[in-house]
Amino acid sequence: MLSRQFVRQNPDTVRDACEKKGIDVDLDRLLEIDEEWRELKSRGDDLRHQQNEVSSQIGQLKQEGKSEEAEAAIERSQTLKEKLDGVETRADELEDLLETKLLEVPGVPHESVPVGADETANIERRQEGFDNLRERPTEVTPHYDLGEELEILDFNRASKTSGGGFYFLRGDGARLEHGLIQFMLDVHREQGYQNVVPPLPVRSAAMQGTGQFPKFVDDAYRLGGANDEPYGDDDLWLLPTAEVPVTNMHREEILLDEDLPLKYQAHTPNFRREAGEHGTETRGIVRVHQFNKVELVNFVRPENSYDRFEALVGEAEDVLDRLGLPYRILEMCTGDLGFPQAKKYDIEVWAPGDDTEDGPEQGGRWLEVSSVSNFEEFQARRANIQYRPEHHEPAEHVHTLNGSGVAVPRVMVAILEYYQNPDGTVTVPKPLRSYMGGLELIDGHDSVGEGALGEG
Repeated sequence: MLSRQFVRQNPDTVRDACEKKGIDVDLDRLLEIDEEWRELKSRGDDLRHQQNEVSSQIGQLKQEGKSEEAEAAIERSQTLKEKLDGVETRADELEDLLETKLLEVPGVPHESVPVGADETANIERRQEGFDNLRERPTEVTPHYDLGEELEILDFNRASKTSGGGFYFLRGDGARLEHGLIQFMLDVHREQGYQNVVPPLPVRSAAMQGTGQFPKFVDDAYRLGGANDEPYGDDDLWLLPTAEVPVTNMHREEILLDEDLPLKYQAHTPNFRREAGEHGTETRGIVRVHQFNKVELVNFVRPENSYDRFEALVGEAEDVLDRLGLPYRILEMCTGDLGFPQAKKYDIEVWAPGDDTEDGPEQGGRWLEVSSVSNFEEFQARRANIQYRPEHHEPAEHVHTLNGSGVAVPRVMVAILEYYQNPDGTVTVPKPLRSYMGGLELIDGHDSVGEGALGEG
């Protein structure tokens, strides 16, 4: 979140940020609350000073035998106390309201972010891997059809157990997913990342700390009750991304300068209610309610955060480079920038199985597999994560960054479509073969059973 001092001193900057991100915030009301709160704090200080002076007079008057004047001073002290109690109660109410209003204010975009209203203003920075494309079938079968033909993807049985937006992986499909996860973890370990296995349920405070709450509460899965029920002992949510627990791992802590940068990676399943728009993205495993991802989280000194940001992009795309998958880098404009982010790049892999209007000239479509973001101190201020530059200096908020390294299902989509062969088999990318027992070709499995009862 932004500090109240920053908002107070830079209202035009904050108002401009809200406008560019397309987020409606009643900033004037927030500033009014802040002004009234400061006036009350000043009045409270004055009343407290008066009360202290009167209290010190009471003893002196009693010693001098001035009982009537002492009684008057006692009454005056009681009156001041009642006024002070009223002022402090109102100030506390306003402070709570102010903190709530500040949670509605988005992060300020970095000055280098292109200005635009929506994704149409995003800027493609570069494409990689299109110079030497492998041969593919004349018509590439989309992953959702190919996966069912090979008996490695099963949507119908998942629908019976869990509803829409879920799927089973079977046989070589499951081996491919497990291999991808371990491959990614090994790649990022080479890059200096420390493995973390976080808890999957997270508290509301942790979701608020990274910026998911209160804005995206409707997208989350709550444990033990409806999303609109008051929080109680079951104030736990299934994590939408490992960013939440890993970032909050250091909440309410002061790190040392020598600790930084901290580079963590975590593989987790992720749970989200949103399931995309109608059409192609609702088919298959592109947009689902549960998916695996390897998340990269960095804690850095403020002066180093943008150098680390560019390096983090490279660390995420290293996975696609090694797998030989074509992709592109997009810079997000202000209108397509997330609520807490100061700057963001998307990495989109090329999947040739479904043509879309905005796909590359070779056909197919782009699938976002990583969003690499710099939050500056926005998350650190919410979660109160600080560091001390020197032992004798005051603590400052760190900058936090994260990126997916990368979203597993969409990389699987790209592999099934890009490495597809004319006979309907799929060549396993060489870097994954050692993780899949030497398997070089996914050629399918036999069907199980006669099919669903009632069919035929």
